[in-house]
Amino acid sequence: QVQLMESGGGLVQPGGSLRVSCAASGNIFSINAMGWYRQVPGKEREMVARITIGGTTNYADSVKGRFTISGDNAKNTVHLQMNSLAPEDTAVYYCLFIVYDNNQVLRSSWGQGTQVTVSS
Repeated sequence: QVQLMESGGGLVQPGGSLRVSCAASGNIFSINAMGWYRQVPGKEREMVARITIGGTTNYADSVKGRFTISGDNAKNTVHLQMNSLAPEDTAVYYCLFIVYDNNQVLRSSWGQGTQVTVSS
C-alpha cells in the first residue's frame, strides 16, 4: 500500500499564487513518475503536470508558463507551484504517484484531492 498526503490547497484571488504538495509513504521501492491532475464537477479528470524520475516534465497547454512541477525523490514528495491563477483553474487537484513497490510491481496511487478555488 502507498499512502499519499496532499496539502496546500485553498482560496486565492485571481492573479495570485498557491503551492500544493503531496508526500508518499509506504510500500515504495522507487518512484517512476509523479503528477498532478484536476477535476471539476461534471468533467473528466485532466492532467495538469507530470514529472518523471529523470526530471522530464510535461504540462497541459492551459498551464504552461504559469505552473511548475517539481519532485524531491529523496523525500518522495511532489510540488506544484501555481502562479497567475485564474478562475478557470478552480478544481480539486489530485496527485498521482507511479511507483515500483518492494516486490518490483508497478503501481499507481492517487491522493485524496485538495480543493483550489480562485475567486475574488
